[in-house]
Amino acid sequence: MNIMQTDLRSAGRRTRMKWLKNGWQLYVLILPAVIYVFLMNYLPLFGVQIAFKDYRPSKGILGSSWAGLKYFRQFINYPNFGLIITNTLRISLYTLLTFPCAVIFALLLNEIQHTGVKKTIQMITYAPHFLSTVVVCSMVLLFLRKDSGVINNLLSLLGMERQEFINVASYFEDIYVWSGVWQNLGWNSIIYISALSSVSPDLVEAARIDGANRMDIIRHINIPCIAPTIIIMLILACGSILSVGFEKTFLLQKSLNLSRSQIISTYTYEVGLKNSQYSYSAAIGLFNTVVNFILLILVNGVARRVSSISIW
Repeated sequence: MNIMQTDLRSAGRRTRMKWLKNGWQLYVLILPAVIYVFLMNYLPLFGVQIAFKDYRPSKGILGSSWAGLKYFRQFINYPNFGLIITNTLRISLYTLLTFPCAVIFALLLNEIQHTGVKKTIQMITYAPHFLSTVVVCSMVLLFLRKDSGVINNLLSLLGMERQEFINVASYFEDIYVWSGVWQNLGWNSIIYISALSSVSPDLVEAARIDGANRMDIIRHINIPCIAPTIIIMLILACGSILSVGFEKTFLLQKSLNLSRSQIISTYTYEVGLKNSQYSYSAAIGLFNTVVNFILLILVNGVARRVSSISIW
C-alpha cells in the first residue's frame, strides 16, 4: 500500500514537472500579473492590523500598542452609526434596484437590425462612462441649478416652481442613482450584449418558423441563455452592497443634504484623513469589508441553491 502511494506521488510529481517544462512560457507570461496582485492587493493587508492597535506614526505599526476591538466598538456606539448605515444601505439598495436596466437595454439593443443605428446608440451610451466623476458631478450640479439649470428651465416652461434639488436631502438618492444609470448604462450592458451574441441563430430561426414573435424570443430564448451571466453579475453587485462610491457622494454632498449623503466612505474620510484617526478609519473600512464578504457568501449560497449557478 505504501509502495503504491509512493508511486502515485512520484507519477503526479513527474506530471507537474512535465507541465511546467512544456508550458513555462505561459507561466513567465502570467508572472508579472501575479507579482502585481501580490504587491498591490496582498502585501498592503499587513497594515490591516492597525485597526486593532492604537496606531501612532512615530511608533510604527509594530511598535503601536494593542487596542483589540476598541475602535470597532467606538464605531458601533457612535451616535450617528444608524444614520450612516441606513444612508449607505438606502443608496446601495436603490442602485441594486436599477440592476435590470442594463439587461433590458442589452435585450432591446439586440433587437435592432440596422447596424448603423445600433452602433450609433452604443457609441452614445458608452461615452458617458469615460467621463471622470468630477466632470459628471459638475454636469449634474449645472443641470440642477435653480436659476439656469436645464431641469428647472423645463419645470418653468411647464408652469412649475423652480427647486434647489441638490440642497433637498430627500432628492439625494435619486440624483446619485439615476446619474449613475445615465453614466454606466451602456458600459454595464456590454457583458450582456456579448452573452447574447452566443445565442444560436438556428434556435431563433426555428422559433420564428414556429410562430414566435420578438417578445416570445426574448422571453424563452434570449433571457434563459444569458441567465447565468445575469446571476453572476447580480451576486457580485450584492457583494458590494455597502461599497458606495466615495468620490461621487463627496462631490454631491452639501451641508443641507448631509442627513442623507453621509455614508461609510465619507465618514471614513472625515475621521481618517481630516482628523488623523488612522486606527478608527481602518476599523471602519475593515468592518465594511467583512460585512460585504459575508453578504457575498450568503447571496452566492442562495443563488447556488435556487439556480445551481454561483461564482464558486
